[in-house]
Amino acid sequence: MIRTVKLALLPAEVLQPGLIHTQLAALLGTTTQQISGYRIRKRSLDARHRSVRVVLTLDAYIDEPVIPEQTSRYEFQVLPSKAPRVVIVGAGPAGLFAALQLIQLGIRPILLERGKDVRSRRRDLAAMNKEGLVNPDSNYCFGEGGAGTYSDGKLYTRSQKRGNLERILTLFVQFGASPDILIDAHPHIGTNKLPGIISAMREAIMEAGGEVHFETRLNDLLVENGEIKEAICENNKSFCADAFIFATGHSARDIFHLFHRKGIRIESKPFALGVRVEHPQEIIDQAQYHCIQYRDPLLPPAAYSWVEQVDQRGVFSFCMCPGGIIAPASTAPGEIVVNGWSPSKRNNPYANSGIVVSIDPADCTAFKKLGPLSALAFQEDVERKAFVAGGGELKAPAARLIDFCSGKISTNLPDCSYLPGIVSADLKQVLPKLVHDRLQEAFRRTGKKMKGYYSREAVVVATESRTSSPVRIPRDRDTLQHPELSNLFPCGEGAGYAGGIISAAMDGERVALAIATHLTNS
Repeated sequence: MIRTVKLALLPAEVLQPGLIHTQLAALLGTTTQQISGYRIRKRSLDARHRSVRVVLTLDAYIDEPVIPEQTSRYEFQVLPSKAPRVVIVGAGPAGLFAALQLIQLGIRPILLERGKDVRSRRRDLAAMNKEGLVNPDSNYCFGEGGAGTYSDGKLYTRSQKRGNLERILTLFVQFGASPDILIDAHPHIGTNKLPGIISAMREAIMEAGGEVHFETRLNDLLVENGEIKEAICENNKSFCADAFIFATGHSARDIFHLFHRKGIRIESKPFALGVRVEHPQEIIDQAQYHCIQYRDPLLPPAAYSWVEQVDQRGVFSFCMCPGGIIAPASTAPGEIVVNGWSPSKRNNPYANSGIVVSIDPADCTAFKKLGPLSALAFQEDVERKAFVAGGGELKAPAARLIDFCSGKISTNLPDCSYLPGIVSADLKQVLPKLVHDRLQEAFRRTGKKMKGYYSREAVVVATESRTSSPVRIPRDRDTLQHPELSNLFPCGEGAGYAGGIISAAMDGERVALAIATHLTNS
């Protein structure tokens, strides 16, 4: 007999199989001898009480042997020479998982990536951090693996109904991720481990007959009779295909401008904008784990998540990075964008999180003459102001959290993980009033709820502006085709249909399946 139960254990107890056997026997009304073993299905933390518990969902085996875990493995057969061809613009999670799914459907993916391969990107990231230099085609947002590769690798999603979550996680494990992501409630790979996983995915795509083209930025489209006929790239490269997936990510502004210029329908959409706030990790540990000084070494660095409604507007934490680093996420010279990431061990001394305010296209009236690009222009305007306030070289404008909430310019700043450096600035000159004032109030409220959060040791860094795309590329709900171009399939974060690695990957697979149906019916 197999019984599924939950146990709430102290961190040290998780390491004691004998104790777990005893608790299972007591819970199930059996003897320990009858418990032949157990398998962990899910693992999470419950920090609501004074003593933090690890909550395990277990399959307990009673009077029968434990069945060895059978790890699923997906095969990618070599494609026939006459396989249909699909061009995928963008090699982030949406593009990569679309490619893998297409191969299993007998369709040849042709990935076009404006940036460099995942390893070569590192030199450009180093130039950003050390010299303040931005390569518009190779940075934290652009390049193989997309924005998630070098900005954390969190795999949590609330969008489980949009696709096969277990398949996505299993594929990550197949290509090198720890099997722990299959059981953790908030799985995380880490920026230090993702490059190898992404490289393994690319190798599988190419071994099956797919194509991957780096440093191949799309410049134009040949459109005839309601279809894309050709993708025209730099260096006189062009690509024809039966269908085209656009999975370009939330920062490919040139694609939005290209669509608008060619009269291909796009729409302005809500997004969010704000700041990164960084605390010493010890403060967050003490607040979340109720410890006097240091957390239990068996517990991971603590995270947090919060939402406030301020003047009918949502203010919320985004992409919280325990034991993390604030990174420069600009994609063009003359702008400041910050993001956060954590290594797999999350062992840096700081915790940072985006704290952002919901922005509606109606807030962007100063740019309304730009039509569907108005929210994009709003976003750009704030990023340029942040660059000016920082003084250049990717230095970011900042203030101590308490000074920010008091409307003061900080006379000095605490140490910060943001490597290009931070400078004290008046963030009222950077952030729109609707954002600035709501952030102030939300920080004050959170400080009353989370002990130590409202601290002079915390620093606010501007600006966190790439939480999602401010533009949507519309598509039919059922066919996933663009309403004007029958072989164009918008996909992922950049098209407005995902919000993270997992949801983007699931959307890539959905689009691949829709294309298979489209090609069958054509």
